[in-house]
Amino acid sequence: MSVKITSVTHGSPAAKKGIKRNDILISVNGYKINDVLDYRFRITETKLELVIERDGGRMNVSLKKPMYDDIGLEFATFLMDEKKSCRNKCVFCFIDQNPPGMRETIYFKDDDTRLSFLMGNYVTLTNVGFDELERLVEMKISPINISVHTTSPELRVKMLGNRFAGDILEKMSFLAKSGSVKMNCQIVTCRGLNDGKELEKTIKDLSEFYPHVESIAVVPSGLTKWRDGLYPLEPFDKESAGDVIDITEALGDRLLREKGTRLVYASDEFYILAERPLPDEEFYEEFSQLDNGVGLIRSDEADIRAELEFTDSDEMPEKRRFMLITGKAAEAFMRETAEKIHEKFPGITIDVIGAENKFFGETVTVAGLLTGTDFLAAARENGEILDKADAVIIPAVSLRSERDLFLDGNSPEWLSEMIGKPVITAENGAGIIEAVRNSQF
Repeated sequence: MSVKITSVTHGSPAAKKGIKRNDILISVNGYKINDVLDYRFRITETKLELVIERDGGRMNVSLKKPMYDDIGLEFATFLMDEKKSCRNKCVFCFIDQNPPGMRETIYFKDDDTRLSFLMGNYVTLTNVGFDELERLVEMKISPINISVHTTSPELRVKMLGNRFAGDILEKMSFLAKSGSVKMNCQIVTCRGLNDGKELEKTIKDLSEFYPHVESIAVVPSGLTKWRDGLYPLEPFDKESAGDVIDITEALGDRLLREKGTRLVYASDEFYILAERPLPDEEFYEEFSQLDNGVGLIRSDEADIRAELEFTDSDEMPEKRRFMLITGKAAEAFMRETAEKIHEKFPGITIDVIGAENKFFGETVTVAGLLTGTDFLAAARENGEILDKADAVIIPAVSLRSERDLFLDGNSPEWLSEMIGKPVITAENGAGIIEAVRNSQF
């Protein structure tokens, strides 16, 4: 495979050697370049021999540069290739539970090991053969984030809807034996399928790979109201969520005694569902699974304490009132945060509203899956509070990575126009303080 160069950075080593836009990169130091991993790995050396194709002919380009420095080439896509789509038909797949009529990109399922390394995405490894695993080992691609779900071959085949899904332990063993690849694991737990004894087995199997497996997150499957025709799954309730916590904490206690680390953690959502207090901050050690909602609230609490400590009164507006809209799961925590802010800065009042997710259904309670129409409904249903507010604060996590659109395609600007108030986004709990401090309206 060869890759078309779309631009060359002015003054870069490649530009100085005469490489131009629309040239084709064939190889680096004799190695063919197939994608971004090949490219980034091969250009780390100080001396490079590039084969470039131009107008049907080929030329060799030699260049020198500091170790690990870039050479200034840019390509049409981030991966220098197409994303690898998911071949699984997971019984809990959230994308299958989206309503019709959304942005096309919402329905794309990726299962790409390159994105696992570059962006932190979780992958099932069903898309990967042992030849590709060898390439990852050679390049020391680490960490790799793996969606395991279960280590029982027959159950994994069933849950992933893929007859090739049963070899996860063999693939993880291959990576572990390399000694150069670390792994983080995710177990999306489905009530009645891979909880209970199956969950115990999976955690014990994965713990055998320690220290190559650095962390294990146990999260509940997300179920929307758009599940007609899909595998029948039941949401976790107080009792069943408590059972998951009991399993993870008991095994975590044992691993802490035997290996010096808990290794496995249940997500905050399980504790909220079980109506149990979250563990202390120290319980989560390095907070290695924040993206899976593990220890997120305790981490946010620490950030808020630090932000409050280092924010002086003269940095804050003298008097402001805000409506803060978040998901039901974070409502209680955000109320505590609002109280702490008001306690230190009496002129700042934040009214917290926990929005029902009307778009995906009431069983979806996380802020990241609220849509523009959900925020609009929550604001209008609390009109008296909205009328008193100078502005509305929303969690930035409900927007896509560019921070411009909600899942339903609406924008914060649209929401602001609909409610007649400025809309401010906050990246996290500490970000609320920053949003208040920087508010100008």
